[in-house]
Amino acid sequence: MESAIKELEEKGKAAKAASRRLAFLSTEVKNKALLNTAEALIDKQDDILAANKIDYEEAKSSGMSGAMLDRLMLSPSRLEGMAQDTRMVAALPDPVGEMFDMRTLPNGLQIGKKRVPLGVIGALYESRPNVTIDISSLCLKSGNAVILRGGKEAINSNIALARAAQQACDQAGVPQGAVQLIESPERTLVNHMLKMRGIIDLIIPRGGASLTKLVSENAAMPVLTGGIGVCHTYVDKNADLDKAVAIAYNAKVQRPTVCNALDCLLVHSQAAAAYLPILAKEWAKAGVEMHCDKRALAILKPIQSLKPVPAVDEDWGKEFLSLTAAIKVVDSLGEALEHIEKYGSGHSEAIVTEDYSAAMRFLNEVDAACVYANASTRFTDGGQFGLGAEIGISTQKFHARGPMALKELTSYKWIILGNGQVRP
Repeated sequence: MESAIKELEEKGKAAKAASRRLAFLSTEVKNKALLNTAEALIDKQDDILAANKIDYEEAKSSGMSGAMLDRLMLSPSRLEGMAQDTRMVAALPDPVGEMFDMRTLPNGLQIGKKRVPLGVIGALYESRPNVTIDISSLCLKSGNAVILRGGKEAINSNIALARAAQQACDQAGVPQGAVQLIESPERTLVNHMLKMRGIIDLIIPRGGASLTKLVSENAAMPVLTGGIGVCHTYVDKNADLDKAVAIAYNAKVQRPTVCNALDCLLVHSQAAAAYLPILAKEWAKAGVEMHCDKRALAILKPIQSLKPVPAVDEDWGKEFLSLTAAIKVVDSLGEALEHIEKYGSGHSEAIVTEDYSAAMRFLNEVDAACVYANASTRFTDGGQFGLGAEIGISTQKFHARGPMALKELTSYKWIILGNGQVRP
């Protein structure tokens, strides 16, 4: 254990030293490192997938759930997607050094803000090895060093990916120590990492509620949390039913194991009888298990091809991360808003309606990081928002909200230009 703590502290010091140089690293060098990383993901595909296969088989043997196995698995197409996201980060404007809010005061002082890196980012995450590349790429482009600590279930995958990124950085001339991976699976290292305030400037947990709670309650440095998504789609009485079927199907089925997938469908009572049978039949083809309130059950149970089940109290406010959805019939937009306020997690919420006033009320009144009108919640993603990769989805309000990308990994300092002014 002592050797593991020593490894963590040494890598922390190396990251801190690298961060001071990264803050002034040219955009060209950072972009070269990112493009090298994208190439390495493809060139080293066989090694990466072999490492991932070891993790996957061990996790499967241990009884890991299907949802978590899906998050753990890498494939050639997923590696290509990771490479494309990395290239997109390289193509984005460098936020470091940006001057904004410049103005001239009456006394002649020119004053404004200059965007600067945060320093060292600590990342704690579970199961998803793609996070290793997403976070390291964003940290590099935003001038931050990073200390990565993934879960033991993905340790071989994370080592292979981190080494590819580190070699890509070395070849481009990035300061050594910029990307650090803690390879020890010792769980007590997490608690030690949470106390490294002099080294780590911001810590970001990406995982389940238990990880988020642990980090939030024990970290000595600022924490940026999120990722837990209890996402609703409300089908209004004035919805276009074809749009509503397509949106709800995509939000639930396209990738059910992620945080922006639909968990609860709210349907206006005036639309329910016409809409629910159509959607339910499509969901059933995809294997969606439907947990229905009494009114939804009364509509769907008579249909022989369907097997809806009665909803229980625990179904409301639950992140299923599987092909399961709760369905509730409501009598008004106001009732839908109340349900979302009570059970939502502040992640992503959607309304389907042709009524402009209803859409605007929903957009105005729902308190969530991302609020949609007539679109699937599956778009809550850094790449889909044009941000490249993301470091996570923040459901808090300070200092970032929603997909966290380059600008969310920077701060600013005030720049004041004078010509001999003194304060009277």
